[in-house]
Amino acid sequence: MTPTLYEWAGGTEAFERLTDAFYARVVTDDLLGPLFAHMSPEHARGVAVWLAEVFGGPAAYTAQHGGYPHMVAKHVGMAITEPQRRRWVNLIQDAADEAGLPEDPEFRAAFLGYIEWGTRLARLNSQPGADVVRDAPVPHWGWGVAPPFNPPAQP
Repeated sequence: MTPTLYEWAGGTEAFERLTDAFYARVVTDDLLGPLFAHMSPEHARGVAVWLAEVFGGPAAYTAQHGGYPHMVAKHVGMAITEPQRRRWVNLIQDAADEAGLPEDPEFRAAFLGYIEWGTRLARLNSQPGADVVRDAPVPHWGWGVAPPFNPPAQP
């Protein structure tokens, strides 16, 4: 049976290492630091629980933190810029390396697929006047499907 991305990553502890490494970078970053200047001490753990649920772990974010409506509400009105979104993506990839998340291409492609999707949605939802869907389930991200490579026949 194929493991979930959560299991493949190493469970909740792996996502805690990830968010610890990530937010250590964020608070000193010139572009992202101001967005997180008033971050609560529990913020990194909450994001770890979110990511764990997204990647197939326990539904703890939904049960204990308010699920998708709570997460989306955190982004409304922030006016996240595209450069800030891209920096977020880059820093979380660096943090994934530091935290020892699996390096295999299949995992990293699925991981980055969600990171790209989620950050683009967060940026859109954060814009002034955005028409935000505030009530949806937490997304559940899987491995995706890559077609097999079939090189063309050589003449």
